[in-house]
Amino acid sequence: MTTYEPSKTRIAWIGTGVMGAPMCGHLMAAGCAATVYNRTRGKAADLLDKGAKWADSPRAAAEGADVVFTIVGFPKDVREVYFGENGVLKGLGKDCTAVDMTTTSPSLSVEIAAAARAQGAWAVDAPVSGGDVGARGAALSIMVGGDDGPVARVMPLLTCMGRDIVHQGGPGAGQHAKMCNQIAIAGNMIGVCESMRYAVRSGLDPETVLSSITKGAAGSWSLQNLAPRMIKGDKAPGFMIDHFLKDMGIALDEARRMELGMPGLSLVEGLYRHASEAGYGRNGTQALYEALDKL
Repeated sequence: MTTYEPSKTRIAWIGTGVMGAPMCGHLMAAGCAATVYNRTRGKAADLLDKGAKWADSPRAAAEGADVVFTIVGFPKDVREVYFGENGVLKGLGKDCTAVDMTTTSPSLSVEIAAAARAQGAWAVDAPVSGGDVGARGAALSIMVGGDDGPVARVMPLLTCMGRDIVHQGGPGAGQHAKMCNQIAIAGNMIGVCESMRYAVRSGLDPETVLSSITKGAAGSWSLQNLAPRMIKGDKAPGFMIDHFLKDMGIALDEARRMELGMPGLSLVEGLYRHASEAGYGRNGTQALYEALDKL
């Protein structure tokens, strides 16, 4: 298999939201010719202004593309985008590759890979971590699952969007690795929120506190990037609470399937659910800071 060189690769990009739009933009800047589809066309406006072509469905976007990238919301959206009447698999050509960068269930990624292979094509799962900051800065961590050949083939494209790109194993392995990532972040975010609430309640200046603790043993991506947003009251979504709830649900389902107890994740999931039910579901995860005050 020859690798995909950006300047010679025609891509379809499906899902031009907070993460997807800048990620596609990086590939276009590297030389890829792009066709895009999104349920709301207005969210693709910037890419269209930069020269991307518009398609009226995932199927239409996939037709004629060498590589089809997808990054949508929930597993049901992934299933519809791939298996629907106007889905990617209806337009994916032989020897072409689909790369799903949505965080979804590992079993669905395995199903997509098998369906693609049955029609002479390939599929790779490549969920990402790093939020809107990482997407804009081409600094995402990308966890990749798939057969060796197609994974190696898409690596030059993935490097346009991320810095830490690791092939975790066969189909679905990228999604399992992403679950590990989300499990680690979920509890950390609660700790960051409670840390900042404690700082304020005790009379400290939270920004001064951050100048000390972000560089010590407590340091984390969430503390460095999201705590400042909490302090400013900025709830704009880099990654929505409802999407994180979806991820935790997948992780808990997989854990039950493996007969693995996850008491910490179960507790944290309940706090995120409280935030969603309190009206913060479409806000960024940093809105947990405000939601926890309403417990």
